[in-house]
Amino acid sequence: MRKVCLLLFPLVFSLSVAAVGYAQDRMLRVVAADGSEHALSAQEWAGLPRITIQAVDHDGKDARFEGVAARDVLKLVNAPLGKDLRGKNLATYVVAEAIDGYRVVYALTEFDTDFTDRVILIADRRDGQALGTKEGPLRIVVPGEKRPARWIRELVSISVKRVP
Repeated sequence: MRKVCLLLFPLVFSLSVAAVGYAQDRMLRVVAADGSEHALSAQEWAGLPRITIQAVDHDGKDARFEGVAARDVLKLVNAPLGKDLRGKNLATYVVAEAIDGYRVVYALTEFDTDFTDRVILIADRRDGQALGTKEGPLRIVVPGEKRPARWIRELVSISVKRVP
């Protein structure tokens, strides 16, 4: 029995390391309105267009956040943006969720440049530094809101949904 355990240990260990590597590489779960999922990897994240915005944080301090416009992430799952955001698609919304289960709902129009000039950001940096463990690795920043309750720390998923 001891020999079997000793022989299986390297296999189990290597599978565990591979699973952890996959989890670390997976930055964000993005779900389309049809339920299909896209696991956004760190490599894919690095290839998305980056922007920087100024916003007032929870503590009332001005901060510079860097990351990817959420609309660019939503495009990965073919969210109906631009000319497609009309008619029944106006009843489409986005649910963002943190690792602790905190969830926030946004109207899809809040992400579309045809409806607003404001950019909702999925940030990975603040004032030139990577987000800390209690804030990141990703967070949503919604500039211009009087109360930043819809900012999400430790973002793990973003889902497109339609009102039934």
